[in-house]
Amino acid sequence: MKAVVQRVKYASVKTREYPEVSIAAGLLVLLAFRKDDTEKDIRYIIEKLLALRIFEDSAGKMNLSVSDINGEILIVPQFTLYGNCLRGNRPDFLESADYQTGAKLFEELKNFCLTNNYKNIEFGFFREFMEVKLLNNGPVTLIIETSEKIKR
Repeated sequence: MKAVVQRVKYASVKTREYPEVSIAAGLLVLLAFRKDDTEKDIRYIIEKLLALRIFEDSAGKMNLSVSDINGEILIVPQFTLYGNCLRGNRPDFLESADYQTGAKLFEELKNFCLTNNYKNIEFGFFREFMEVKLLNNGPVTLIIETSEKIKR
């Protein structure tokens, strides 16, 4: 799993068919699934997002997590994060999960969050054309990949 995490003052996502979903201060997460991701990857990424200390404390140091500030998280599926652009001009998506696998993993991710009572997490829409708005705060942007998948 790969996540592009942005610290935001607000973020929203909408489609033509679904109402807008928005958050106040917190994290906007663009998330892609690999074809071999599992529930272990889901657990890792959610726990990492909740604990990641990238918000400033009273001394101005990045020392607080989204949980510490009662912030919100908006997770937007984006398979193109696994687009490989090394050969030619058209990206290939060979590492990205196929539609069925991605849809299943996204539902598992949402169910994991609901089951664990993570109330401050909102979700974008799987396999929909979305408009994403955000006001980046910092800017602070990080890329996280589930640990067992990182190629060194």
